[in-house]
Amino acid sequence: MDQGDVAAGGKTVRDRDAWLCFVDEGQLLRPPKACTWSRRGRPPLVRVRAAGSGRISMAGLVCRKSHQRTRLVFRMLVHHGRKGEKKGFREKDSASLLDAAHQQPGGNIVLIWDNYSHHVDATMRELIGKRPWLTVFRFPTYTPDLNPAEGTWAHLKKSLGNLAPCGIDDLAGLVRTRLNGCSTDRTYSTGSSPRPD
Repeated sequence: MDQGDVAAGGKTVRDRDAWLCFVDEGQLLRPPKACTWSRRGRPPLVRVRAAGSGRISMAGLVCRKSHQRTRLVFRMLVHHGRKGEKKGFREKDSASLLDAAHQQPGGNIVLIWDNYSHHVDATMRELIGKRPWLTVFRFPTYTPDLNPAEGTWAHLKKSLGNLAPCGIDDLAGLVRTRLNGCSTDRTYSTGSSPRPD
């Protein structure tokens, strides 16, 4: 059920013995720039072709529960720019990600996400209504600093700095490796891409 603003949550997580999950989506077209050890005034030039090369869409949940390890559950979608190919996550993809989070950590979920159009439309409300283990709250408008999932993407982009993959599939492999690497300390990840419709 959709409960509205996050401030109305109160003791929901404790009362339902639930995982508190924060969700966010992100996209990559090319690796980001980063600092180098080159000589001052002579930055290295790494050419990366991005025009028409596609993009990577990512969606992930940072899941937290008292006395449990924090976990990361994510999905990637690689868009090659081909006709008829999915360009990003839709409502059914988000529902599939939520189902994975419900199966991996197990138990009820209290979800907090932003007001992105696919999160609040009628299709998503219907999908949420079919999941009795799910309670949804929304962040206030323009509050990315409250969402720890935003920090996951920032860390990922920093770790990809100054890499020059040959194509979008190579970049996808690097992203998957970096996110799976998170599972060695505090998180659990599942990185399979959703099948195209």
